[in-house]
Amino acid sequence: MKSSKSYVIDTSVALAYIVENAPGRDKVVEIFNVAKKGKVKLYTVYPVLSELLYVASRIYSATGFAEHNRMALDLVLWIKNVAEVAEITLNIALRAGELKKLLGIALTDCYVIATAETLSAIALFLKIEEEMKKRIHLIEKLPVEFIVKTL
Repeated sequence: MKSSKSYVIDTSVALAYIVENAPGRDKVVEIFNVAKKGKVKLYTVYPVLSELLYVASRIYSATGFAEHNRMALDLVLWIKNVAEVAEITLNIALRAGELKKLLGIALTDCYVIATAETLSAIALFLKIEEEMKKRIHLIEKLPVEFIVKTL
């Protein structure tokens, strides 16, 4: 990761921070540590935070934590302090819709990519998600990076 870059992080990146055996977790921890030092700029969007709250709560619950909802909220608030929440403008919303039509991937992922385009940043995902594989030839033309690069 070059220190001059800015990234818009996807839910998968934030979740890898709490899943100790997640592929690419070491890189995710490094990215957050570098961002906390101000050497990399991280952004996210509110749909990612919503998704993160839901999925993190399920992960914490499945692993037996009684206070899974509080822990998930704490994670969301921590991410919000490390990554700036970018405003979703009409242009970003429209671009996300166009990306959804073109790529057929999750709408949250489309918001991450559209925001990255608007901010001249890179949309950062943990790995190529199953639904992305059939459109990877189009995704590769966008400002997108994957921490784990295997198909």
